[in-house]
Amino acid sequence: MTTTPEPQAAAERELCGLVNGLAQQIADHVRVRAVGLGLTAAQATALREMTGPMTMRELAARMSCEPSNATFVVDKLEQQGLIERHAHPTDRRAKQLILTAAGTALRERLLELLIQDSPLAGLSTQQQRVLHELLEQAVVRR
Repeated sequence: MTTTPEPQAAAERELCGLVNGLAQQIADHVRVRAVGLGLTAAQATALREMTGPMTMRELAARMSCEPSNATFVVDKLEQQGLIERHAHPTDRRAKQLILTAAGTALRERLLELLIQDSPLAGLSTQQQRVLHELLEQAVVRR
């Protein structure tokens, strides 16, 4: 008699549901905070991920999207005076994205808003660290 994989499949299905639920809560949280700043969720995500000068490819990877999608978002942020494209210092084929002073100020405000009532706020610092470590182990980085 063979054992059925049902209990393991059920546990994995439940875990996937929880991860998806958390991801949706985070996306909703970002969307609400973005609208309050006159941004789309994608624009807010781009600003959140702009921790320093980076290429479009680097930003797209951080946003978990294709570079063409990131380009559309960056075009809008550039039109708003929040991001500038500069020549890359070591790769003449690439452009480097840099926040303007207005972009830096808006990013700081966004980060403040994202911390407020975050879906992760109910977890202690230690619990967040453990969750981070577990998710890092589970996610295959490419």
